[in-house]
Amino acid sequence: METLLLWLFYISSLYAFIPGLITRLFGFRVFRRGLSDSRFALTFDDGPDPVYTPQLLDLLKRYDAKATFFVVGSNAEKNVDLIKRMHEEGHLIGIHNYIHKTNWLMRPATVKRHIQKTSGIIQAVTGVKSIYYRPPWGIVNLFDFAKRGDTQIVLWSAMFSDWRVRIGADKLTQRMMKKLRGGEVFLLHDCGSTLGANRGAPGEMLIALERVLMEADRKGLKSVRIDDLIHITETAKLEKKGGPAPVDGDKAARSGAKPASRSKKIVVSLWLLWEKVFHQLFHLQSTNEENPLLHFRIRPYHGEPVEMNGGVKLKSGDRIMELHFDNKRLYEFGSRSKSPVQLAIKMVRGMEKELPKLADHIANHPDLHDVKALYGVSMINKGPEQFGFTVTDLPKGWFASSSRLYLKFLLRVIHPEGGARLKQSAEHLVPKLIVMPIDHLVSHYMQDDSKRKMNGNPEVVPEEEPVLNASVSCP
Repeated sequence: METLLLWLFYISSLYAFIPGLITRLFGFRVFRRGLSDSRFALTFDDGPDPVYTPQLLDLLKRYDAKATFFVVGSNAEKNVDLIKRMHEEGHLIGIHNYIHKTNWLMRPATVKRHIQKTSGIIQAVTGVKSIYYRPPWGIVNLFDFAKRGDTQIVLWSAMFSDWRVRIGADKLTQRMMKKLRGGEVFLLHDCGSTLGANRGAPGEMLIALERVLMEADRKGLKSVRIDDLIHITETAKLEKKGGPAPVDGDKAARSGAKPASRSKKIVVSLWLLWEKVFHQLFHLQSTNEENPLLHFRIRPYHGEPVEMNGGVKLKSGDRIMELHFDNKRLYEFGSRSKSPVQLAIKMVRGMEKELPKLADHIANHPDLHDVKALYGVSMINKGPEQFGFTVTDLPKGWFASSSRLYLKFLLRVIHPEGGARLKQSAEHLVPKLIVMPIDHLVSHYMQDDSKRKMNGNPEVVPEEEPVLNASVSCP
């Protein structure tokens, strides 16, 4: 039962909750707001609708406003003439899945088929392949990030509950006027037939939208397509970067480490909060409660046999000590390191201190004497073999794929070079199993008169990367 709860928690958190939270709150890896004084974006979901979409297109044409339509593929199939008209009148057409169903309730392969099928419908009519994607209700899953190279996920900065008739045109107008300024991405709906919507709601939206477009003209504001607002925003960011560098008054700057941005700090805080919940739920322990580097739990191994150092074989049912690096310490190491080499040195020294503590813990607890191996999942390059670990591939499947995405996110957060390192070494960033016989741990690392038994080996620093192990449960 505990294993089942573990997998449910892990899958729901990693697959859905955490990606949804950081994208909706902090715009991580999505576009939701632009940088412009005079341009904003009108976006419309769920259509095309044979009744309301033609009225909307007429309205946009009267005010020379451009918009982005995130269409539902099944609706697009039924209203090909409206897709053609959107394109001919200069609007951008994006993807909103083939049917209006949340990505949390669909497998990654199903979401991919929805996107490809809808994109194919749009391309067949317009001759243009759509790369702009808004998942229904703005809910993303972990694998939506993996499609970043093929699609641009677009959310919004302002929504108004315009799918409800009871809001009415007057209240809707007030809400929209408050958000009418450059850079905003409005979320509106030109179809009221989806689950939870009212069929006549788009009629109220059209009344309010005309008032807003009149006010936008008066203020000198212009509605543009999402791709245009993205281009304007990227240009503004480049111009901003070309300005004078900030005054070096920060401790991190003086030390050579790059200070974290506010958004990154918020993402890290949420990530560490989730880790605390994980630790409490699955009763992770540590040999150093005040400032731990490693956490662990004892559980049976479930998987294929693995041959470790000394010819010892780990088999299904054997008890293991499952390791998890403390992500707060990892982040501290990364944020205080000037380079990958410094990070590697800190990780090596940290492991040299922790392994003897684990050996002593095993030796001093008779109920752990039947534990057969240390066990973990790591984004590995070079290094763990020097400590006595055997490195082996994860079995292909859901766990390996999700672990790779999570550990890439971890590397992006803690590594001094962040995303740049991912681009440089993407082919090497593959999660591995690392295992060590407990007998090897005790014989090589157990304290003896306060001195570790290291076989006389000098300290060796990994040539490139440290071990990156995280709160990812092993199969």
